[in-house]
Amino acid sequence: MVGSPANLCPKGRSSDVSPPPQSPSPNGVPLSYELLFTIANGLATVCWLPLVFAPRSAFTQRFVATPLAPLGFAVAYLALVVVMFATPGEGSMGSLADLRVGFQRDSVLLLAWVHYLSFDMMVGMWEVRDSTRLGLSPWRVAPCLVFTFLLGPVGLLLYMLLRFVRRRSLRFDAEA
Repeated sequence: MVGSPANLCPKGRSSDVSPPPQSPSPNGVPLSYELLFTIANGLATVCWLPLVFAPRSAFTQRFVATPLAPLGFAVAYLALVVVMFATPGEGSMGSLADLRVGFQRDSVLLLAWVHYLSFDMMVGMWEVRDSTRLGLSPWRVAPCLVFTFLLGPVGLLLYMLLRFVRRRSLRFDAEA
């Protein structure tokens, strides 16, 4: 079904695997998906550095107090959704095989990567806020943050295990 959330793009259109389309930037220099990927990774790394290396600093505490970084990635994600639907290609979320076809498109692959960056950043920011509130050692939390950045759910699992050892509860409320 064309345009449904289950479809990555309308069926029956050609793939954009090669060569990647060039999008104009404000200064007229074309942006490739590879360049956008590099920019997104660079920005994510810059955002993660204070979380891992200075979680208790005043700067980091101000940074994690608002969701601006994940929201920035969310805005980029929305722009990529528009590009994906406007770019010819096949694929859907109806089966693993259809999903594989969609992920052969650079626009869809970048879209998925920015999705991970946004949500992993939000989880990492929560881990820093929560660990500060609970008084967990930043040195013990740092490996969890690195894993959250690199392997998302694995980092969250490690943090939840660390949190459980400290609190003997998985509850999020302040009383438990």
